[in-house]
Amino acid sequence: MNSITSCKHATELMSQALDTDLAFGNRSWLVTHLMMCHKCRECQRQLQLLKEATAMRRKLMEDLNPKD
Repeated sequence: MNSITSCKHATELMSQALDTDLAFGNRSWLVTHLMMCHKCRECQRQLQLLKEATAMRRKLMEDLNPKD
């Protein structure tokens, strides 16, 4: 795999990992890629920040608009 293809594959796996557990082989491949690719590490950091911000917003909206 060339670097562009590898990074594209890595971003696809990072996105999947936000929603579900990755299979061992995919998780191992992604960890290895992230050790070597600073751009993908930054992408993963940003995706994690977005996930956390979304969760915080969801919680805030639930607190402001209780269903009871």
